[in-house]
Amino acid sequence: MPVSGSKVLVVEGETALPIIKALASETRMLILSLLSHNVMNVSELAAALGLPHSTVNFNLKQLQEAGLLSVEYEPGTRGSQKLCSKRYDEIHIKLPGVEAVTEPDVVEISMPIGTYRHLEATPTCGLASESKIIGMLDDARSFFEPDHVYAQILWFRSGFVEYAFPNNLPYGAVATGLELSMEICSEAPQYDPDWPSDITLWINDVEVGTWTSPGDFGGTRGKLTPSWWLDDQTMYGLLKRWRVTPEGAYIDGEALSEVRIAQLHLSRANHIKVRLGVKEDARNVGGLNLFGRRFGNYEQDLVMRIHYDFPGDVKRVKVR
Repeated sequence: MPVSGSKVLVVEGETALPIIKALASETRMLILSLLSHNVMNVSELAAALGLPHSTVNFNLKQLQEAGLLSVEYEPGTRGSQKLCSKRYDEIHIKLPGVEAVTEPDVVEISMPIGTYRHLEATPTCGLASESKIIGMLDDARSFFEPDHVYAQILWFRSGFVEYAFPNNLPYGAVATGLELSMEICSEAPQYDPDWPSDITLWINDVEVGTWTSPGDFGGTRGKLTPSWWLDDQTMYGLLKRWRVTPEGAYIDGEALSEVRIAQLHLSRANHIKVRLGVKEDARNVGGLNLFGRRFGNYEQDLVMRIHYDFPGDVKRVKVR
């Protein structure tokens, strides 16, 4: 029976691990090769590979559990027979890390929330990937588990999380504006829509301003929140856009502070330090939840956009 069509599987983060393990076998790679053009049963595969049925069945199970095979059962001369087919023709594995896109006069950088550089947290606190809690709840040491890079939600009552964004401004360019967007909210036990929290943003150690989150949101599942996440917990946040311009700092278009883009000194370092936190002496110490692209309501990580220009002679050279 011929197999038609071409299907591509795209995976990233921890969801790629079982697929990588399944592919780490010469026998399983040969099985996928044999199934490229035909649906085959176990006896046909065993004969083609010169292997016992038990060995072939073991390897088929590994591929099936990784989601790489489709298996159907049809009546045969001696009971039912297992028919195997390959589900995908290509697998694209996206490695964890920063995504950077450069457009004319704009640099955009997407930072996974688990790839922080430094973090301090007080309970209630924790973090989770799209499939499990990472480490132990309410134990700040969990933030330093190796799996923290896969985090899709993190939370703490007070403290901060700090990221190092690559500085991809072209040499000679001058930043004319910086935008930072994220899905974020307060952190209450379980959830509480009336739980204000004063969340502060710092860029390159300059305090840009403080926004008061109205609450910690639950009761309705987030569009991206995984099914294993308990119903009585935080489900989603608010999408907030911070912006620093030559005139001052804003959040969702409302004035936040008098901090100007020149005060951030973006051209002086090879990275841009971004810190989000709740001060211990804040009026509303209500913590924060930060969401990744696979949790909450918005399919994005931390996204920074830097607008830039080439002043004076530098700009004229660029145009030529």
